[in-house]
Amino acid sequence: MTAPSLTARMVDRAAFEAIAAAHPEVVIPLEQTPDWVEFERALGRAPLGIWEYRDPSGELVATASFIHVVRRLRASVVAVNGPVWFAERTPAAERLLLEAVREQFRKDPTVDPLYVRMQVATRQAPATGPIEHGWYEREIVVDLRPTEAELLKGFRPNARNSIRRAQRDGITVRHIPREEWTAVFARELFPIMVETAERDGFQSFDSTYYETLLRVLGDHLRLLVAYQDGVALSWLITTEYRGYAVYYFAGSTHAARRMFAPYLLLWEAFRALKAAGNTACGLTGIESENYPSLANVTTFKRNFSKNVVVVPTTYDIPLNSARYAAVSAVLAARRSGPSAAKGLARRMAGPTRLRRSSPATTKS
Repeated sequence: MTAPSLTARMVDRAAFEAIAAAHPEVVIPLEQTPDWVEFERALGRAPLGIWEYRDPSGELVATASFIHVVRRLRASVVAVNGPVWFAERTPAAERLLLEAVREQFRKDPTVDPLYVRMQVATRQAPATGPIEHGWYEREIVVDLRPTEAELLKGFRPNARNSIRRAQRDGITVRHIPREEWTAVFARELFPIMVETAERDGFQSFDSTYYETLLRVLGDHLRLLVAYQDGVALSWLITTEYRGYAVYYFAGSTHAARRMFAPYLLLWEAFRALKAAGNTACGLTGIESENYPSLANVTTFKRNFSKNVVVVPTTYDIPLNSARYAAVSAVLAARRSGPSAAKGLARRMAGPTRLRRSSPATTKS
């Protein structure tokens, strides 16, 4: 006997806010809100709206905000840090959601994605892959409900000593006024991000990405900067939504690390977030099986809490299994070597050649 399917319906801001208000206990990531939709649109990307999924009795199961992403060889639909669950997340319930999402975008005439990417707690068909991982799988979460003294006492001794050393070295932390955010970031902070990326081996966004974030999502952000003698050494951006905060972006110079400025900076951020009524702060990704490169930040983050939270892994939901397998093989060969990739690409030029993106797809 086939289980009843879920119904999908796009919701507007008013409907989303009504859902959120009716479920105050559910942590809704900022990336799954109408405000983030506006941020994506300001970047020139193609958000596909926020959708609700209900069971045959009309009970809400989950919501998901999707973005249409176009890359060479493949287009995809991505739920960033989603979906958000309002019903019990059992394997059976998740299977129904995966199937509903697959059918939804198979039937959507405006997009032609190779796959839908979203977080899946229990890997099962039709989820597979992914072609590449898209979100961290473990993070440290700091409980902000204790008093400041209790919070500080809960840090590792290394963190407490580093905070005191930064204070002795004359490091001061400034909460940048909102009207100065974009100018200060472009002039003083983006060069620090470039240095951070070069040192830690990752590719940062360009300055306009962060400036757009600060401009569009300002109601949910804080920008703190650590200075010594008027020179910016380290900075961070935090987000806040419904009492849950996230240590979202940060950068530091070599000098900042020598003087332990990031420790004092994060401590002052915790104090401000707590004072504003936030009950927890996620420190984002730490090392896991699929993200060994995060080992360099894991040691720092573990200084502030022992609370490790497992985040569902992102998987792909192929809309055409044969196309998905072919593209996966090409990309795997490309990572192995250019000659193997060329050979696969030539073979794919026959009967299994990929379809071109539809006109609606190429606009985004």
